[in-house]
Amino acid sequence: MNSSSELRLAIGQQLYRIESPFGALPADTGTVSDVAGAPDGSICLLTRRDPRVSAPADCVHVLDRGGALLRSWGAGRITDAHKIAIDAQARVWVVDRDAHEVVVFDMQGQELMAIGQRHGPGQPFNHPTDVAFLSDGGFVVTDGYAGAQVHVFGPEGEPVCAFGSLGRGPGQFIVPHGVAVLSADRIVVADRENDRVQIFSREGEVLGVFDVFCRPMDVFVDAQDTIFVTDAIPTLTRINDRGEVLGRGRGSLNGPHGFSEGRSGEILLAETNPSRLSRLIPIVA
Repeated sequence: MNSSSELRLAIGQQLYRIESPFGALPADTGTVSDVAGAPDGSICLLTRRDPRVSAPADCVHVLDRGGALLRSWGAGRITDAHKIAIDAQARVWVVDRDAHEVVVFDMQGQELMAIGQRHGPGQPFNHPTDVAFLSDGGFVVTDGYAGAQVHVFGPEGEPVCAFGSLGRGPGQFIVPHGVAVLSADRIVVADRENDRVQIFSREGEVLGVFDVFCRPMDVFVDAQDTIFVTDAIPTLTRINDRGEVLGRGRGSLNGPHGFSEGRSGEILLAETNPSRLSRLIPIVA
């Protein structure tokens, strides 16, 4: 890229080079919805279609570190691909929003298990949105477009507790849209329509409410235990667990629906409008 046209942004003291679009996708994949970096450096990109009018198609696309497509899967199994996450065992978790289910695969696309009653709203999920992982192998699911709750599960998928209700007060949600986990299993939730991020203990105690965002879409936590938030302004904001802003930048046109961190510290952006994968590459001084 010619240096005169290279786009950069700063998030605090860290400079990034914007590479957009990034990666190769098969034709007619639908709309980019989310992205997750795998432990081996590969990338899982999630795309979605309207299940009412579109034929089934693969929704999980595995790219290598350079963005080349390795394989795709999900057609006929995932109805409404909303968010994706990869755990420490390299298992791929796909949140099937309107099917009220979370489906778990290995990196080759072999199904390992499913959580929730498929096409059974309220059993326990009611249009879930996202999933994140606890230190003991348990996990949390934000739920979601109708549930206004966070569900906590143990390592074997057993329900532990659920907290939250519909509303605008502390500990309440309108649409809990994204989730990540800090040290000590503190749960960070992008409370989108309430324009805030909330932090909870794994039992549901409110530990912090930070309202400097406009429709926050997603959150992730880096290895230094700081929180990144993407919202609809659009900004990409870095905060600490006390809600202090450590940096802000504009890394996309309209704000990514989901984002993740790659193995080398790059930030991967899943943009729906325009539909594309972008990445922010750290610039080392």
